Amino acid sequence: MDDVALLAVDGGNSKTDLALVAGDGTLLAAVRTPGCSHQRLGLAGAMSSLRSGVAKLRTAAGRSGAYGPAELGVFCLAGIDLPVDDDRVGAALRGEGFAHGLEVHNDMFAMLWAGSPAGWGVAVGAGTGLNCVGLAPDGREVRFPSLGRISGDWVAGGRWLGVRALGQAIRAGDGRGEPTELQRAVPEYFGLSDPMAVAEAVYTGRIEERSLLALAPTVFKAAAGGDPVARELIDSVVEEIVNLVGVTVRRLEIADLAVPVVLGGGLLHSGDGMLLDGVRAGVLEAAPKAEFRVLDAPPVLGAALFGLAKLGAGPEAAARLSEQLTYDSLGAVGPAELVEPPA
Repeated sequence: MDDVALLAVDGGNSKTDLALVAGDGTLLAAVRTPGCSHQRLGLAGAMSSLRSGVAKLRTAAGRSGAYGPAELGVFCLAGIDLPVDDDRVGAALRGEGFAHGLEVHNDMFAMLWAGSPAGWGVAVGAGTGLNCVGLAPDGREVRFPSLGRISGDWVAGGRWLGVRALGQAIRAGDGRGEPTELQRAVPEYFGLSDPMAVAEAVYTGRIEERSLLALAPTVFKAAAGGDPVARELIDSVVEEIVNLVGVTVRRLEIADLAVPVVLGGGLLHSGDGMLLDGVRAGVLEAAPKAEFRVLDAPPVLGAALFGLAKLGAGPEAAARLSEQLTYDSLGAVGPAELVEPPA
C-alpha cells in the first residue's frame, strides 16, 4: 500500500472532518473544514468545499506539492439518502480524482463504524436533524430517506425541538395552548420581551431560524423542572428514535441479537437523562439484548477504520489510528455543540 493509503471524510451541513492515513494506520493529517452537503450547497458547491478541504488536508500533511490520489477514498456524507444521491454524488467525486478507489456512504455509517467494534449494528444521530442506519452482520443495510416532511420525518432533532418550543410558548401566550415555562424561558434566552418578539425576529431575519436549535437545553431544563409541555416535546423525540431503531432491527431481523446501538449527535451527547433513559428503555423493548454506546470519538474515525479494513489492514493498524484520530487531532473540543449564539 502507498504511504498515503486512505482519505477518509465525514461531511455534514455545518462541518467536514477529513483525515489522511498511512497503510499502517498512522495518521498523517486531520482537519476540520466547513460543511459540504450537496443538499444545502448544490453539487458544484459541495465539490468546491471538498476540494478546499482536501487542499487544506494536504498542506497539513506537508504534501501540497507531491501528494497524488490516495489508494482509497471513503466519503461518508450527509444527504446520501437515496440511490440517486449515490449515483450523482459518486460520479462527481470520481471526477475529482481524490482517490483511485472510492466508497460513498451516508454519514450515519461513519458514526456506526466509529462506535461499533463489531462493524455492524444500528446508529442514531440526533443533532440538528435526526437519522438512523442499520447494518446486519451479513452486510444487509437499512437507511431512511430523511428528506423532512415530504418523507414522513415529522419529528426531527434539535432544530425541530427549538421550533416547537417557540411555537408552544406562543400558543401558551395567546390561549391556544397549555401554560408552560417555555413562555418565559424562550424569550429570555434571546434577550427579548416575549415569545412573539422572538417569532417576529425570526420572521424578519434578525434571528436565523437555525438559531432556534440552541433552545434544546432550555427544553431539557424545563422538562426536568416538571413542565408537562416540555416533557411532551422530549417524549416525541424519544418516541421517534425508538421507532427508528425498532423498525431497523426488525427489518434486519437482528432483534434477538446483542445489537450494538450507537447514539450520537448533539441532543444525545447532551447527557440529558430523560432523553437517554427513554431511548434506552424503548429500544430494549424492541431489542432486549441491545448494547448502547454514546459515541465519544469523531465519526470520521469510523470512515477511516472502514477504509483500513477494505485495504486489508490488521487490528494493529486500527488500534494505532483509534489512538491518533481524535477530536484533539481535528482541533475540535468534542461533538458538535447544540448551542449556537443568537444571530
